Amino acid sequence: MSTKVPITAKGAEQLREELKRLKTVDRPRIIAAIAEARAHGDLKENAEYHAAREQQSFAEGRIKEIEGKLSHAHIVDITTIAHSGKVIFGVTVELIDEDTEETIVYQIVGEDEADIKVGMISVNSPIARALITRLEGDVVSVTVPGGTRSLEIIEVRHL
Repeated sequence: MSTKVPITAKGAEQLREELKRLKTVDRPRIIAAIAEARAHGDLKENAEYHAAREQQSFAEGRIKEIEGKLSHAHIVDITTIAHSGKVIFGVTVELIDEDTEETIVYQIVGEDEADIKVGMISVNSPIARALITRLEGDVVSVTVPGGTRSLEIIEVRHL
């Protein structure tokens, strides 16, 4: 019995789009490549055939992985949740690092959606765990690999 894994509505839609592309575009293209490579004869020394089979294996594995993620997903559409100023899964949080006066913006997302380069942090990250349930105006002390940071929550947005 597995538990549901939170994912934003946008993240779920991106997974569905990738799944659709894999099934409707990539899978038929790979099948055609395998058929063409088979037509060339001896499969033992046919590099095109082996490359196409490897692509097929990767694509089928990714299809199974995405289907598994979607079947265990708890989709959270933050735009349907009333704004309370509280940090919850899916919100975008504007923070000020009290030591450096730097403004930071993070969206709290699921494990599979996290991408720090675009400001999306995992709900399981130390910063997100420290912010969850806090309110606008709160100052949060967060222990991160680089030390302790003091972050003030400036604004919580439901985007």
